[in-house]
Amino acid sequence: MRVLAGLVTHARPVERAVALRQATAAAGELVAALSAAAPAVAGEGLPAESTSQSFFRVREMELSDQQAALHGVLVVHRGLEDLCEAPLSGADLALETAGMRQAVLDLTGAAPGAAPDSPPPVAICEPVAGASLEDVWSARWLIGHQVHVLFNVCAAVAVADATHHLRHGDSDSALLRLADATEYVRGFPAAMTHASTVPADYYMAAIRHTMAPPSVDVPLSGRQHRGYKLFRAAMKDLLSLVPDSYEQLVARAPELAEARGALLEADIVDSERHVTLAYSMVHLHRSIAQRPEGPDNAVAELRHMRHRRAAQYASMIRFGDHYIADAVAGLRHS
Repeated sequence: MRVLAGLVTHARPVERAVALRQATAAAGELVAALSAAAPAVAGEGLPAESTSQSFFRVREMELSDQQAALHGVLVVHRGLEDLCEAPLSGADLALETAGMRQAVLDLTGAAPGAAPDSPPPVAICEPVAGASLEDVWSARWLIGHQVHVLFNVCAAVAVADATHHLRHGDSDSALLRLADATEYVRGFPAAMTHASTVPADYYMAAIRHTMAPPSVDVPLSGRQHRGYKLFRAAMKDLLSLVPDSYEQLVARAPELAEARGALLEADIVDSERHVTLAYSMVHLHRSIAQRPEGPDNAVAELRHMRHRRAAQYASMIRFGDHYIADAVAGLRHS
């Protein structure tokens, strides 16, 4: 979608709102075109495979290419519609819409820039009458997470494709798919921040308790998201195939070293931003899904996760966190 590629993310509020309305309209037209071939599957009628799927209204099933494209574009359309009102920073808006554009390209099979968009002029719409701010915030929590799930699944596929191409000696195709995967991973924290553009007080009072017993059977956790598990498994497979240090890899395949490094840096930054986002939302409270033997609060647990990831990647990226890598190695041998 060329309209997403040229979205003015750092314009004045009125200009930005117009651009987002145009992007939303273009996504709506694409939804209509895809729906003409076959209607969307009624996801709510499918059984949820986990408490997390039920809560975030996500389902899994085998879909045709057309149906997968339709449902992915529906997620993008809902996300754009909410971004028209969400107070997201320009930097995060750029990252999230870049991930959305990549998802549309991947799911529809379109080549970048192949079909020019001619978005219709769109007036700035007022929020839907009767929708309270509280309803908007609750819906945003789900919409942002659904965009995040879409990015997870698309990133997992892109990393798996890149690994497949490397195994078969097609370096050029692998580099392209690593770049695609990096686009999605850069969008991970932007989508999560989108979901979290609700007042922290409202989140603590009205949303957080709905994700823990007795509202649900088990506390909700990122560990339950199958899309994220697929992404982590794809990353593990990639690094088992290309475990070389940055120095070793750049000596024999400099483009691959840079592409792998960009993906790993994005993965570390996603972890780092999760720490700061959790702090802004829950301060020093414990995570609702925290194990009894874990750190004292959610921020500390997420920081440990960041350190483990940074230690794992330290030798594989140009500016690795070797202080943390040495500290983690020392702890393992103490």
